[in-house]
Amino acid sequence: MTAERVDELKRRLSAGLQPTRLHVSDESDKHIGHEGAQSGLGHFSVLVVSERFNGLPTIRRHQLVYDIVGDMMTTDIHALSIKAIAPNELTQ
Repeated sequence: MTAERVDELKRRLSAGLQPTRLHVSDESDKHIGHEGAQSGLGHFSVLVVSERFNGLPTIRRHQLVYDIVGDMMTTDIHALSIKAIAPNELTQ
């Protein structure tokens, strides 16, 4: 089930943000015993680099991500860590 959740997050974020870089990690194993883990929902971390983030404040970038995956927050995700970056913000 976990691999399917990661794949679905990647699919949705790729379609919605056309990222130049995307990394999705399942960090559920770090939260064993946590209430969210006991319910079967996962803990995930995403790194998204997208032109769509150019000129947007962090809160708006996160809102874009939640607009894309928000329904998964009630069915698959307990916690989501987001790092949303515009390409011009990448350090060399």
